[in-house]
Amino acid sequence: MTFDELKDKALSLPYAPGVYIMRDKNDKVIYVGKAKKLKNRVSQYFQSTAAHTPKTRLMVSHIDHFDVIVAASEFEALVLECSLIKRYMPKYNILLKDDKGYPYLRLDMREIYPRITMVSKIADDGAGYYGPYGSRGVTQDVMEAIRLMLKMPGCKREFPRDIGKDRPCLNYHMNQCAGWCREGTSATEYRKIAEQARQLLMGNYKTVAEEIRKQMLEAAENLEFELAASLRDRLTAVENLGKKQLVTAGTLADTDVIGYGQTEAKACFAVLHFSGGNLLDKDYEVFSVPDDKEAAVSSLLKQYYLSRGMAPRRVLLPFGIDDSELFARLLEQQSGRKPHIRVPQRGDNLRLVELACKNAYEEAERVTSREEKNLGTLNLLGKMLAMEPPRRIESFDISNISGTDIVASMVVFEDGKPKKRDYKRFKIEALTNQDDYESMRQVVRRRFSHYRDGDAGFDQAPDLLLIDGGVAHANAAVEALAQLGLTMTVFGMVKDDRHRTRALVTPEGQEIAIDANQSVFAFIGTIQEETHRFAITYHRQLRSKRLRYSELDGIPGIGPKRKQDLLKAFKSLTAIGQASLYDLERHLPRDAALNVYKHFHPTEETQ
Repeated sequence: MTFDELKDKALSLPYAPGVYIMRDKNDKVIYVGKAKKLKNRVSQYFQSTAAHTPKTRLMVSHIDHFDVIVAASEFEALVLECSLIKRYMPKYNILLKDDKGYPYLRLDMREIYPRITMVSKIADDGAGYYGPYGSRGVTQDVMEAIRLMLKMPGCKREFPRDIGKDRPCLNYHMNQCAGWCREGTSATEYRKIAEQARQLLMGNYKTVAEEIRKQMLEAAENLEFELAASLRDRLTAVENLGKKQLVTAGTLADTDVIGYGQTEAKACFAVLHFSGGNLLDKDYEVFSVPDDKEAAVSSLLKQYYLSRGMAPRRVLLPFGIDDSELFARLLEQQSGRKPHIRVPQRGDNLRLVELACKNAYEEAERVTSREEKNLGTLNLLGKMLAMEPPRRIESFDISNISGTDIVASMVVFEDGKPKKRDYKRFKIEALTNQDDYESMRQVVRRRFSHYRDGDAGFDQAPDLLLIDGGVAHANAAVEALAQLGLTMTVFGMVKDDRHRTRALVTPEGQEIAIDANQSVFAFIGTIQEETHRFAITYHRQLRSKRLRYSELDGIPGIGPKRKQDLLKAFKSLTAIGQASLYDLERHLPRDAALNVYKHFHPTEETQ
């Protein structure tokens, strides 16, 4: 379908809730979305694409046709959206990469010899399931910690079938198993151990510890010191396991805290699991910076919990999402528990969200390369200035003191990095009074005259011109370009009271604040400082040269060579002025030395 045909079809949709499915020319699903009103939402994609973000424009460019499914309610549309995303895994939806499922620990107390095993999902078989845990590695660690602590079997032998059939394995001799395969072991004692394992999986460390402590004291009273020592070691292991918080209390943490953080190029969705006020574990997903962070968090939140089939008692969010109530209903329908979803505004809960967001930012920062940061900053700058990301930026500054030694600098940043071989410096010509605007017009005119003529070193055009100063400075640059018949994007750099660029301003006077965005603020600040540094360095060089030689200019008999000789001998102009005639004659002919001495001592008579 053509773009106009897609637009017409979108405008013909009903004002009803539902799901839309975007497909490419190969009929592959590339995006699935939910809408309260299908006509309003879908038609937005086929209005002016200039208003879209680059990612959305790219997605729209690949749409060949689309389907919609009208739902009876917004809740039904949410259920359908989640189902279709899971089914098609569309390219332009933000997706959780880990689709392997989330592990649980299974323990069936109906068996004579129950064992802890790791499974990927809950089955309706009457066994107890504990978790889910953040990763298979964490789950394996929990299972092994409990097994070794209680000396449960870790071999492949089946009980009671294999009891007494063979000698105990190496685990028994390493004191990692109680040797339940030996003849004469008690199934009743094993079940006591299994019950302790169940209590630990439920997070009841204190209950298990108290029971083991009681058994230890009884063994000591009965003078069974070896057994008492074994129970003492088991008690220590249980207490340590509780301190390390390896096991999720109940079937899941009672509070999950959602964090979101982003750098210039990467974003991260993080989940911190808390139980009884203790942090248990962290899950996270890193992805490219989304167009809409609220929509991204909403989508990942659904995928995260619906794939687990479980819900915590509370979910704390960093910001609100549109369909939080519908999502809570969906979780209740699936897991039997409706979580309380909140966006805390103060107190301890807010600090937990801030901690989750800090964790998310750190993960995003860790995987963002320097090049990605630079490109991400340029993308943000482009959005703020309503232009494509500026690949080449040229910045200009004027430097002078009371109208003397007026110079200008031009620095170049390409792909977010300084390109020093393209830097240029200009000495302002035929201008003796301090006039920054005329100086700016001159330097811009000279730079782009070379560009128009195709001169080497000037033949690249910038995507963005930054002028140190406000509206008048930016207009001076625009006027100079207009005289050459050129049009370019020009912004002035407006400073705050600490001489930092706080905003960019158009030649028409529209200010665009940048100090709220740290990466763009720092980037523009770096450009401003580099432009100023390059200008002031050149100005100081010229001023130093002028001051160094001007006092000797015009003295009869003192040319460039003798100036150099004098400065080399006396080190400074002050020392030359204080030198005696005798000292000067050691380096100059008699007449030239006398002229220098008279210049610095006009009232003295010399012989």
